[in-house]
Amino acid sequence: MAHVQLTVAQALVRYLMAQQVELDGQLQPLIPAVWAIFGHGNVAGLGEALYQVREQLPTLRAHNEQGMAHSAIAYAKAKDRQQCMACTTSIGPGATNMVTAAALAHVNRLPVLFLPGDTFANRLPDPVLQQLEDASDPTITVNDCFRPVSRYWDRITHPAQLLSSLPRAISVLTDPADCGPVTLALPQDVQAMAYEYPEQFFAPKVHYLRRPGLDSRQLDTAVEHLKRAEKPFIIAGGGVHYSLARKQLKQFAETYDIPVAETQAGKGALAWDHPCQAGSIGVTGSSAANELAAQADVILAVGTRLQDFTTASRSLFANPEAVMIGLNVSAFDAGKHNALPLVGDALTGLKALHKKLKTTQWRAPLLWRAELDTAVKMWQVAVAAATARANNELPSDAEVIGAVNRAADDSAIVVCAAGGLPGELHKLWRTQSGKGYHLEYGYSCMGYEIAGGLGVKMAQPDRDVYVMVGDGSYMMLNSEIATSIMLGYKLTIVVLDNRGFACINRLQQACGGAAFNNLLRDAKQGADGVVPIDFAAHAAAMGADAQHVSNLDELGAALVSAKQSAKTSVIVIDTDPSVTTQHGGAWWDVPVAEVSERTEVLVAHSHYIAAKQKQQS
Repeated sequence: MAHVQLTVAQALVRYLMAQQVELDGQLQPLIPAVWAIFGHGNVAGLGEALYQVREQLPTLRAHNEQGMAHSAIAYAKAKDRQQCMACTTSIGPGATNMVTAAALAHVNRLPVLFLPGDTFANRLPDPVLQQLEDASDPTITVNDCFRPVSRYWDRITHPAQLLSSLPRAISVLTDPADCGPVTLALPQDVQAMAYEYPEQFFAPKVHYLRRPGLDSRQLDTAVEHLKRAEKPFIIAGGGVHYSLARKQLKQFAETYDIPVAETQAGKGALAWDHPCQAGSIGVTGSSAANELAAQADVILAVGTRLQDFTTASRSLFANPEAVMIGLNVSAFDAGKHNALPLVGDALTGLKALHKKLKTTQWRAPLLWRAELDTAVKMWQVAVAAATARANNELPSDAEVIGAVNRAADDSAIVVCAAGGLPGELHKLWRTQSGKGYHLEYGYSCMGYEIAGGLGVKMAQPDRDVYVMVGDGSYMMLNSEIATSIMLGYKLTIVVLDNRGFACINRLQQACGGAAFNNLLRDAKQGADGVVPIDFAAHAAAMGADAQHVSNLDELGAALVSAKQSAKTSVIVIDTDPSVTTQHGGAWWDVPVAEVSERTEVLVAHSHYIAAKQKQQS
């Protein structure tokens, strides 16, 4: 067997370059680029290896480690997990800056490869700059923080370990059920070590979307329940997208006249105006979807992990006879909420259900379809009213969403993450495209928005990408505006300035609390008080086309200008922090203090206890 002498860093890079995926009948790199911020823990080893292949495997330079990781994760999500990216940093703060992003990827089941530099395996220079020392365990470094937020974690302390660790890492990144972040900690002395690797190890390998089949008994049980259903209901989660099952879901719903509601990750599974579309579900759901969910006697949950926002903290499915069927590639998710598990790929599962059901001549009763039609018509009236232009001094988030939605074409993609905007977007944004709605709401991570928008644009360069972000999230992480301009990926960023953390301020007051430490005006201040922040000037300083608009008319004109611009545009508009869409929605379990000096808290607690009576165990 032939061998080749390579450093550990060179071997790692060469192995990554050998991994391919088939997309639309063409072979593409599984990992098309590496994000890197270099330091003493990776520049001499992995940095040198990446330099040698910079034309074949681009290295992308970011401004913030968490930001570049968010971009990588968003790229993978926009690519339906068919491709992913790697991120490398030095040891110390560069590495720990990515831990939040790793948790985000883990929660959302999204692939990303983390390659943080590490301290010396030989320990001769200990303690090296940026090294964390544990007096009881010399093997611990800051990279151990990645253990609970990684699907696979390893520390490479000998060159030969790549031979077993790299295939395992790739298998996790490409596994439909176990997909998530992988961390390979790389001690800086080991990165530079040479080793005789077998040439065969670097042979090209093509990865395909695996579609695990279903157990026949689980399938038969699911069919028996469905064909007796009087009020069937489908919840479409992110797995519908990742399984490329949107067309099959559409056909299944149409054939059997079943209402479909969508989670944050599942939104776009059906076009907003499809006859079976009931809208968003749960805490941020439409009145139509939530009313139907409360009556449903059989719920087919497809590719969703049934987060508390989806189930209204286990209070939404009020029919005591309701049966949940969990169609999910992950057995861990398929059995949640006492569901009858149907473990398997979403596309394969929907096809198998259809094959069995079509022989029974079953379909949902006409009266159930009539309830869907009536509920949706009423909901769409509410959406139109919430997003229409009003004459208020400060517009609501909903009105701004309406303006952006009307300016965007059918192929556009909206990107957002934490705060009040995800709830409003889930309810109100109308998307025709299966990938037109990109929300990170599994981890609800402030700061994801702009960096995530960059990753989406890199994955879908021919589509307009609109990033909607509050001033709070903008302040947390905005540096990748400069990266988007440097790399030539145009974003349209709409900053809604409500002067604080307005979403959590509303929650605080809904729980009986006084407005405290959320809006800037309610936070502790020095002698100079609150300093007005000129977001437009800040964005312009990073190279963006930027302007502050005073009203919705000016916003509309600015959106037209942004569409014509060749580079990233930032549009800032002041909004009302107190207003949110009252239509739709459902209860969310947020415990309220049992003892307080405030009467408002005691009243809120009594309401909380009453609401919990509807919560299923």
